[in-house]
Amino acid sequence: MAWDAMQYEKFDDHRTRPFRDLLARVPLSDPARIVDLGCGNGLATLLMARRWPDARITGVDSSPQMLDAAREHDLDDRVEWVEGDVAQWNPSERDPDLIVTNATLQWVPGHEAMIEQWLDALPAGGAFAMQVPGNFSAPSHRIIREAVADHPRSGELKPLLRHEPVLSPEGYAELLASRCAHVDAWETTYVQILDPAGTQANPVLEWVQGTALRPILAALDDSEQPAFLADLDERLAQAYPRRLFGVPFPFRRIFAVGVKGE
Repeated sequence: MAWDAMQYEKFDDHRTRPFRDLLARVPLSDPARIVDLGCGNGLATLLMARRWPDARITGVDSSPQMLDAAREHDLDDRVEWVEGDVAQWNPSERDPDLIVTNATLQWVPGHEAMIEQWLDALPAGGAFAMQVPGNFSAPSHRIIREAVADHPRSGELKPLLRHEPVLSPEGYAELLASRCAHVDAWETTYVQILDPAGTQANPVLEWVQGTALRPILAALDDSEQPAFLADLDERLAQAYPRRLFGVPFPFRRIFAVGVKGE
């Protein structure tokens, strides 16, 4: 199930904005070592390189395609880009005092136990910061589930769908509070205005092709994908009609920051 960096970057501003908001709530002035778990194309990671120019930063991702894009963006060779599975990552390999993960843990079943392990590995005063999408009940995901249910291969495709794979903000706050002296958790719904220039036939379909649809499309043959996408195109266009100013696409995101006590 490969990632398409070019497809993902079609909405780069909308995808990096939550990370900027997350970063603004990290109360560290000068972390020495930072690890970004699930760094993707690296654009968000490089924001940390600009904020903390003296920090040693490692970006970890399982996608060679995304890491290739990250290296291309990293013109100053500021970050160490490492291919690896977030679920298997060992914090002792880098001894970070800031661990960040952005729009990644929704893909990692059982990530709550991993967060506990990462928090245990942080030194006193170290911080953990995370952001995950919380829109799995949104019309876009409901429509994907309905289209999968109507597909001739629904029995094979349904297990690939994810149903609420993340906690609530309160759930993450409780998880971090078990090991952190300072906890900050919140949620935000961004009313994303997609494609105001009107260059895309269906920008919501373009969006989900870069993320939520990846497992489904990977399971479909090339001959099956056009009909499935055409069906989704019609359903999503009805749910998210174009306005004069673009296509409004509300998107809920969940954030949490924890700082270990001295």
